[in-house]
Amino acid sequence: MKHKVVTRTLGRITGHRIAMLRNLTTSLFMHRKIETTETRAKEVAKFAQRLITLAKRGDLAAKRAVFQHIRNTDVAKELFDTIAPQYRSSGDHEERKGGYTRILKLGQRKGDAAPMVIIELV
Repeated sequence: MKHKVVTRTLGRITGHRIAMLRNLTTSLFMHRKIETTETRAKEVAKFAQRLITLAKRGDLAAKRAVFQHIRNTDVAKELFDTIAPQYRSSGDHEERKGGYTRILKLGQRKGDAAPMVIIELV
């Protein structure tokens, strides 16, 4: 039975799945938009939104937590310097509480008919 199982395994063992999510999230922060399958995109959205919420705090503990997951220091610095401040409250804009990513459906992949999507930062 699958009671209280929260994560999708994506057909991979834990270490491979975590590495894949880290790589996809790093690519998302680097390019602001990536194309992947729908189930991977849903998992990446959860992962990326946690990291953006941490980066919005901006303190040392948050930096250490983000650097544990994003191994590319340039991308992690960009997350703290440019991406996270977009979602903080400014003079005329209210702070965004979540929903930092958008998933747009593309259709099915030709080879195996997997549903393909574009995930992008809002």
